[in-house]
Amino acid sequence: MADKETTIYILDLGSSMADCHNGRTESDLDWSMRWIWDKISTTAAASRKTWHVGVIGVRTDETKNAMEDQDGYEHISVLQDLEPMDLPKMRNLRDSIKPSNTLEGDCISALIPAIDMIDTVAPQRLKFNRKIFMVTSGEAPLDLDPDDIQSIADKLKSNNIALTILGIDFDDAEFGFKEEDKTELKAANEALLRSLTEACGEDLGTFGTIAEAIDELDTPRLKATKPYKPYDGPLTLGDPEVDPRAMRINVERYFKTKKANPPTASNVVVRTDHGTQSTSTLEDGDEMQGVEYGGGEFAAVKNARTYKVNDPDAPGGKRDVEFDSLAKGYEYGRTAVHISEAEFNITKLETTKGFSIIGFIQQDKYEPFLNFGESCFTVAQKNSTADSMKLSSLIHSLHELESYALARLVVKDGKDPILVLLAPHIDPDFECLYDVPLPFAEDVRHYPFPPLDKVITVNNKTLTKHRYLPSQDLEETMSEYVDAMDISTYALDDEGERTFEYAAVDDTYSPSLHRINQVVRDRAIHPDKPVPPIPHILLKYAQPDRDLVEAAKTRLDDLIETAEVKKVPPKATGKKRQHERARPISGLDVDALLKMPDNKRTKIDPDNAIPSFKQMMSNANDVSDFSEAAKQLGQIVRQLVTDSFGDRNFDRVIENLGVFREFMINYEEPMLYNDFMGDFKKRLLSGELGGDRRELWWQLKGARIGLIDKEASEESKITREEAAEFWKK
Repeated sequence: MADKETTIYILDLGSSMADCHNGRTESDLDWSMRWIWDKISTTAAASRKTWHVGVIGVRTDETKNAMEDQDGYEHISVLQDLEPMDLPKMRNLRDSIKPSNTLEGDCISALIPAIDMIDTVAPQRLKFNRKIFMVTSGEAPLDLDPDDIQSIADKLKSNNIALTILGIDFDDAEFGFKEEDKTELKAANEALLRSLTEACGEDLGTFGTIAEAIDELDTPRLKATKPYKPYDGPLTLGDPEVDPRAMRINVERYFKTKKANPPTASNVVVRTDHGTQSTSTLEDGDEMQGVEYGGGEFAAVKNARTYKVNDPDAPGGKRDVEFDSLAKGYEYGRTAVHISEAEFNITKLETTKGFSIIGFIQQDKYEPFLNFGESCFTVAQKNSTADSMKLSSLIHSLHELESYALARLVVKDGKDPILVLLAPHIDPDFECLYDVPLPFAEDVRHYPFPPLDKVITVNNKTLTKHRYLPSQDLEETMSEYVDAMDISTYALDDEGERTFEYAAVDDTYSPSLHRINQVVRDRAIHPDKPVPPIPHILLKYAQPDRDLVEAAKTRLDDLIETAEVKKVPPKATGKKRQHERARPISGLDVDALLKMPDNKRTKIDPDNAIPSFKQMMSNANDVSDFSEAAKQLGQIVRQLVTDSFGDRNFDRVIENLGVFREFMINYEEPMLYNDFMGDFKKRLLSGELGGDRRELWWQLKGARIGLIDKEASEESKITREEAAEFWKK
């Protein structure tokens, strides 16, 4: 696809476009502009200087075009010159697009100034994609003889301009729409416009109904990406500089899959003055470019950071330091190891660019869960027959031996090396090596779990039948339920049979990415209108297909009955402080023994805070014991924050506060926790607990360890609104 593009939209703005037809509640113009605005806003969002957009209105009250002095071009107005589109221009254009008070104007005549505009901006000697989109209701007379159609089509073809005509309520057999009670004038115009696109040829002429284009708006359009080479150079097996038998193939490596991230939001500030200046100045005199959004009422925000150290002699006990005076250090235990800038290179590996195979592995020996990231594919260097033959030989050898290759990759000098797995891929017209990154030993997590198919007793005896193991009936019932929920061939084909794959990769779209794009485009055009609803296609796979669930309901009921699934009663929200405890078979009351004066815990161990706190709470007899336990745990939490090197102790703090909060809810003493959190917030944000600890505050907010409100505990006096206000500084 060419990098340069010119697109002109010819819009029918006659007075009849203000009418509603075929049961619609919005005017023909507003309805058709859904598709036009989507196209224009997508172009504006790309912010490409080489993508030009122009808009021509037909059947307008006035005449404004380069050929207005000639007959036949009345009531045709250029609303937007052919130039790059941005948000201010798009909003100015929005104010210009509205139904006129006239029925006069010829849509086909508007093609001539449109072709002239394109020829001026994109002459034939330049490589451009040239397009004209015409949207019309076909209700105005067309001043064109059928004999002149070919001459216009030849002009479009000679300029390599693609013409797409979309009619409002035009008949389309493929889409399945036919307008009843169509006027003779509209039917004749429709036939004339169709013949024009047919004269342009299949490559340049397209004719259809706008309804089909609008129906496709909810389907996300994938962004076309350019091929990007993370690596190009030799792929080696052995060292060609030492061993003449070593293999060396010049290859190019491209991305196959790469995560598409949603657009990010920028911080802006509302301008206090709405003058003509386009910059906002900081106190130090630095200027920053204003953000052109919403007519210029916002300005960009420039971040500034200050560094402070404790200094008893400075005002406030802290002194500012310059960034240039800072040194880098690595955490070592609870201290920092300083490495100067001159010696900082010793922490980096000295690597050179290279792609070398270091071994091979059988395909059945490789575990798929080791795939570690985005995949790429490797092909031979372009226009090199010798390298193509060498790489093809390697690919076919791996395929025949059912093996993968393990390779070490350094994309450029100084970069950290990675290990990749090379897998052969052979198609009749394409061969390549797909690769995925592999983890190092430190990247793999080993978590031991008990086996699911057996029970090992304390005597090291293996049991295959146990109440914790599924019976044969349960396994068979579960297997039948899984088969009933099979979606591998659940999608309907053209004949209505379920033979296609359900939830194929090509049909699954990122909900967050496309929802943000949809909302941003709509808000850019209509800043005062409500946000549109989420398209159904983005929610299609949010839950199982309803028909599939209904079909499998019988199997699910059988599974529930066989597994004896029962509803668990809701957990009690609080504990009674005094309750009857079950006595052990031995007759010894362990809790009573622990509560004896000599055994009763009166102090929480800072190194074992949570178990100590739990034991102290379980042995408490009155409110004073609860208060003492809360006081001690609170002091331990504050000390952990104060002594933390960076965020080292933050996980322990969050865990302790989570247990603290849970126990105060269960023991119906929420005020002890809420009082502590109020004091803790003041100390934390004031820097009293070891300096700037705002990062911990955001982590606590993310973990939702806030105040206990009335919804969490009936004993609390904190409302839901007060609990939400607690997080605001």
